[in-house]
Amino acid sequence: MPSTTRLLSVEPANLKSELELYLQRCLALQGGDTTSVKPSHRVKFEWPPTPISYSFHVVASDWTGRTTIEAQGEKFEVKVARTPFGVFGRCEETWHEARGGTEEEMLGALRAAAEPLFRRQQMIAATMERKGRFSGNIRELPALDLLKLLYCPDRDVANDAHLVIETDHDRFKYLPALLTILNDRTHAHRRSAQWCVLDLFEDLPSFCTSPEDELSAVASMQGILWDATEDYARTVYKAGVVLGGHLPHRHGGRALIECLDAPSKFGRRSAIHGLFHVVEWVPETKKDVIHNLRVHEVRESDPLLQEFTRAMIEDIQRGGIEHTPEPVFPEEY
Repeated sequence: MPSTTRLLSVEPANLKSELELYLQRCLALQGGDTTSVKPSHRVKFEWPPTPISYSFHVVASDWTGRTTIEAQGEKFEVKVARTPFGVFGRCEETWHEARGGTEEEMLGALRAAAEPLFRRQQMIAATMERKGRFSGNIRELPALDLLKLLYCPDRDVANDAHLVIETDHDRFKYLPALLTILNDRTHAHRRSAQWCVLDLFEDLPSFCTSPEDELSAVASMQGILWDATEDYARTVYKAGVVLGGHLPHRHGGRALIECLDAPSKFGRRSAIHGLFHVVEWVPETKKDVIHNLRVHEVRESDPLLQEFTRAMIEDIQRGGIEHTPEPVFPEEY
């Protein structure tokens, strides 16, 4: 677990205001364009790679040579082992190895093999507004940098930051800044950042110190459904799942019913789905939910959602844990 002392002196209001300034700077770099970017799927970063020397039984006494490689404007020390199976190189600073027929080939392979690590480190640094590459430990970063990394274009980096926040002893400090992320409508990579926050809010009480905090969080999630122009990273879907599946008795159900009237068809789709889970967890709401869905079915302007509403009513009436899959809009194919 990361150090629990690094956040104790950070006031929630300061984190929030610093994050807001960060978002303003990002918007300026985007030239004022507030269009959200569809993120790629998360690809887990595995490092270090399996040392190739293990497959050829290169032992410690074989590493007798020394050389260097240049990359990213830096020099890296390389240990060299010359064997009947080729020349092996090991860079301990980057925790990786390579093999070649000659030392020159090995160094070229070693440099190329480090590129995924360097790209990731550069992206981390750029997201935190730093130069060069970040070679430290994400778990040791201060709170503001962790929040910035939720916006990283590399979703695996964002996930790593999200896990650090999730396991931090002083999670309450994050709430105002996390709500700022949910309320963000400007950053190009806001959807994946919001997904991370919503995942944290599956355990919302661990971030809240009062009923007012919970109401603010529910309102921010409701806002995502209300005005969504797309469902990148399945963030709008996720908001409905959290409200209906994790907070049905903490204002989530009422928020979803209100979102049946959302201007966003993506939000309405998520609300219809989320209400199934409200009844699943709070059975006494069944009559009220079915009534509101029936009213909505008549008013729904989108044919796909009208049919989805009708099917969801039938699913709720039948009971059980299975329900009709969400419809996919033509522009999502």
